[in-house]
Amino acid sequence: MRILALLAALAIAMPAHAADKMTLLLEWYVNPDHGPIIVAQELGYFADEGLEVEIVAPADPSAPPKLVAAGKADLAISYQPQVHLQVHEGMPLKRVGTLIASPLNCLMVRDEGPVKTIADLKGRKVGYSVAGVEEAVLKAMLAKNGMSMDDVEMVNVNWSLAPSVMSGQVDAVIGAYRNVELNQMAIEGVKGRCFFVEEEGAPSYDELIYVAHADTMDKDKIARFLSATERAMQYIVNHPQKSFEIYSGTAKELQDELNKRAWFDTISRFALRPAALDAGRYERFEEFLLEYGLIKEKRPVADFAIDVTAK
Repeated sequence: MRILALLAALAIAMPAHAADKMTLLLEWYVNPDHGPIIVAQELGYFADEGLEVEIVAPADPSAPPKLVAAGKADLAISYQPQVHLQVHEGMPLKRVGTLIASPLNCLMVRDEGPVKTIADLKGRKVGYSVAGVEEAVLKAMLAKNGMSMDDVEMVNVNWSLAPSVMSGQVDAVIGAYRNVELNQMAIEGVKGRCFFVEEEGAPSYDELIYVAHADTMDKDKIARFLSATERAMQYIVNHPQKSFEIYSGTAKELQDELNKRAWFDTISRFALRPAALDAGRYERFEEFLLEYGLIKEKRPVADFAIDVTAK
């Protein structure tokens, strides 16, 4: 008994180990796409892994990968298509985990509008926000339907995707998120419809991924981070309503109809195994970028994506 009492006293006297600090840069303001991160934070799963994670929403959505490449943060959320391009540009980044494991991007139209098939886009206006990969995806979708970019008029609508379709400014938009813009339109009383890029000529890809510095990353900390988000993902799947309440309870602006609808539409898109790497998927997308002239040569998957848990 004396030994047990002594051990207990020592346990009380010894200071707890300080948690390892990590900084995660989001790609946008907090939204349902970040569900596993928010739930892991709120339920203490990061703490269980010995981590203290600072979650930062960027003022400039293009900055997070650059800041990680400059050694200013441990992780950033980015997009699979972008990490391919950034590595080819010389940025020292690697994909170390997956957050959203399928495309969210779609070609969106008004359901009651004139575009019933992609072929109906001939001679019509297509809105976009960002050139580059989105343009290549649209080219592939048009090619599958016997058309080219010459058959449509491209209109830069900035980030006003749903409003530009609802107002009739354009007949379709590329880059709309199927879990957000479709719901945004529905809330406004306008039914939309998506043509899914992965069904219409573009290869499937991971929409949102975690990227780290290729040379200085701490694989152990990242593996623990991914373990916590995997645990949170399991909680979300098992308790969708309760997990939404946890997520929306973190900020008043998240407690609206759009966030609620988007939350439940996003659950099936989260990566169930965030650390797992589908090398074939990354190789196929590298080939796609080469075919459409966005890169000059194909590089090995290991140059831009790894499984940090692999032995």
